[in-house]
Amino acid sequence: MPSLREQQHPLIRQLADCIETVWRSSLDLSPYSLPAELGYVEGKLEGEKLVIENRCYQTPEFRKIHLELARVGNMLDILHCVMFPRPEYNLPMFGCDLVGGRGQISAAIVDLSPVSRALPEAYTTALSALEPPKFSTPRELPEWGDIFSEFCTFVRPATHQEEEIFINRVRDFLSIHCRNAVNSEPVSPKQATEILDGQRNYCTKQQQNDKTRRVLEKAFGTDWADHYMTTVLFDLPN
Repeated sequence: MPSLREQQHPLIRQLADCIETVWRSSLDLSPYSLPAELGYVEGKLEGEKLVIENRCYQTPEFRKIHLELARVGNMLDILHCVMFPRPEYNLPMFGCDLVGGRGQISAAIVDLSPVSRALPEAYTTALSALEPPKFSTPRELPEWGDIFSEFCTFVRPATHQEEEIFINRVRDFLSIHCRNAVNSEPVSPKQATEILDGQRNYCTKQQQNDKTRRVLEKAFGTDWADHYMTTVLFDLPN
C-alpha cells in the first residue's frame, strides 16, 4: 500500500520532502505528542475517502512544528505546515500551504509572519536579499490576511518552472528561519508576553479559514472540526 505522500500531487511530495530535509539538517528534532486519534485520521467527504496524516516535532526553539498531508479521493490534495516558536524567542511564524485538485495546484502560500509589530531585522535583511520570485498568477490574501508579512508569497503556480520557483522559495524561507532560530537568544519576560499575544492573534486569525473548516465539518461534524482546528492546526499556546 503506497504511503499517502506517494499518492499526492508531485509538488506536494517534493515540498514535504524538502521541508523535512531542512528540518533534519538544521534543527535538533524530538517527537511532539499529538492525541493518538489525531495522528492519522480517515473519514468520508461527499462519498470520497478523506485521509489526514500528521507529523509533529519539537525543538529547543520551537514548541511545535507540524506537517499535515491530506487527500480527498482524487479530488483534493493538501499540504499544511506551521512552526510554532516558543514565546521566549522573538521568532516569526513560518507557515506554508499547498492545495491541489485533479492534478493542478490551485493555491501555494508561504510566509514568515511577524508576531510583534515587524519582523526581526535579521529576517528583513535576509529576505530582502532573496531574488524576488516571478509568478504569472498571484492570488489575493483573505480578509483576515493582515497577519502576513510583506514577503508573503501567495500564487497559483502555472508551470513546472513556477512550481520549482515556489519550492526554492520555501527552502530559502525555511533555511533563513532555522538559522536565525538556532542563533536566537531568549527575550525578557515582558517581551515574551507580547510575543505570546502575537502568536494567539496569528492562531485566532488562521482559525477563521472557512474553507478548511467547511471541509472538516462536512467530513467529521462541527464539534470534531472545531476540536481539530484548535488542537492540531492552530492550538493556542498556554
